[in-house]
Parts: sequence; structure tokens; C-alpha cells
Amino acid sequence: MSRVRILLADDHRGLLDKVVRVLEPEFEVAGTVVDGKALLEAAALLRPDVVVLDISMPGLDGFEAAGQLKKAGAQVKIVFLTVHGEPEFVRRAFEVGGLGYVVKTRLASELPVAIRAALADHCFISPSVSLEEAH
Repeated sequence: MSRVRILLADDHRGLLDKVVRVLEPEFEVAGTVVDGKALLEAAALLRPDVVVLDISMPGLDGFEAAGQLKKAGAQVKIVFLTVHGEPEFVRRAFEVGGLGYVVKTRLASELPVAIRAALADHCFISPSVSLEEAH
């Protein structure tokens, strides 16, 4: 059976390198890009099984890029990897078609879990993220 192909999008190259090291033992990293526009082009070309993307990127942010992928009919699973832990970001991620939401501080332990969950059409949210609004 072929390995699951993943496309990574984050505007920090150092983080991309770390994500590749975390994922390579289990998954095939088909490509890495540093902005949302490049993500759309690479996804059309590489046809990954999963896209792991940041929210804050130049050009198109992660929400816009994910929305455009889904609107274009891409069958790709979407997992967000971000520094944002606020409930409104989590909600927006799932509204645009995300199945996973991982905070970067939990990358090594939670990203592979989130990817496996997304592949099974299950949702994953980092347990450290609060879905309650602060009052």
C-alpha cells in the first residue's frame, strides 16, 4: 500500500523542516510551500491526500486557501497547524472544511494523530485548545 501523501504550507521554513522530520517516518511529504497561493497550485499538481496548513500566511491565509480548495472540489483532507488557540479560529477552521486543528507547541505528539483522524473522516482538536469563549 502506498504511503499517505501530505502537502505542507507554512511561511516559516524552519517549522516546515521540523514538520517534515516529524511526519516522514509515517507519511510521504509530497511538497512544502510558504503561502496560500502556492498551496493551491501545488495541491492541483501534487494531488495530496492531506494538506497541513498554517492560518497566518502571506497572500491567501489558511482559511481562504482551504475554502478555495474545497470550492474547487478537492477531495483532500485539511489539518490546520497554528499558534492560534482562540475558539473563533477553531470554529472558522472547521467552517472552511478542516478536520484537524493542532497547536504548534504540540506538533510532534498531536499532528500525526490529527492526520490519522482526518484520514478516517474524524475531527481532532488539540486538547489544550479551549472552545469556550472567555467572558
